[in-house]
Amino acid sequence: MGYRRRDTGPRLALWMLVALGDVVLLLIAAGLSAPVAILGVLTLTIAGVAAWRWMRRTPVPVPASARRRA
Repeated sequence: MGYRRRDTGPRLALWMLVALGDVVLLLIAAGLSAPVAILGVLTLTIAGVAAWRWMRRTPVPVPASARRRA
């Protein structure tokens, strides 16, 4: 009854910042190979998603007046 919705935005942003700091510390501790591996996986993931979305696009219809008969 006395419960009011609280704005969780700032609290979530703070925890995300803490998690990002933890990831940075782990990468520094792991050395140079970890960031290179993560960058490679991220690049492949982005390329895969882009290719998948590009293949799903519907082709643009060509107006009949623009077609030439051979």
